[in-house]
Amino acid sequence: MTDHAALRTFGAILGAAVLLSACSSKPPVPDWQMNAQASVQKGVEAYLSGNARVEKLEWDRARAEVARTGRPDLLARLELMRCAAQVASLVPGTCERFEPLRADAAEPERVYAEYLAGRVQPSAVALLPEAQRKVAASSDTAALAAVQDPLSRLVAAGVLFQSGRASPEVIVMATDTASAQGWRRPLMAWLSVDLRRAEAAGDQSAAAALRRRLTIVEQGTSPR
Repeated sequence: MTDHAALRTFGAILGAAVLLSACSSKPPVPDWQMNAQASVQKGVEAYLSGNARVEKLEWDRARAEVARTGRPDLLARLELMRCAAQVASLVPGTCERFEPLRADAAEPERVYAEYLAGRVQPSAVALLPEAQRKVAASSDTAALAAVQDPLSRLVAAGVLFQSGRASPEVIVMATDTASAQGWRRPLMAWLSVDLRRAEAAGDQSAAAALRRRLTIVEQGTSPR
């Protein structure tokens, strides 16, 4: 299972590189692969931005393209990508669309599904995407900060949160990451977590500042 930078290069996950194929003697990349790559990129961005209509349209297209191969293992990878974006946005629950495909998924995909659910075994950490391994093993904020890809960092933070290991520093880091990318959905989720923490601590000044930030994000949300 590749890491979440691969959401931007879905062709690398499913097979040959699209750009290289144009100037090589290799067979051209199949249409389904290029179409799936484009739809995954758009679908993930739409989900993180809070555009439900575009998100559904693009994910349906991506599934339809991958389904043309008749390969449940590739479809399982696709579903895990969507579930990873949900974990980054603190959406609770299991990866429902992956479960019917679990039996045909490769072992790294099955391990990754367990990781997203917050219950990966220490002995299986080596099978996780490279960016997630140190965070999974240590829960250290320095390990989280070292994750360069923003979505990968948010996924790791989401796993820490749902497994009860997210420190205040993790929450702030995840909030800042979502804010820097302009990802409305995870930003609102992480701001809400930080607000509850500030309220529980009786920090009225911090709580008021977080409410102001939430208001700004909510005001920028248009009907989708």
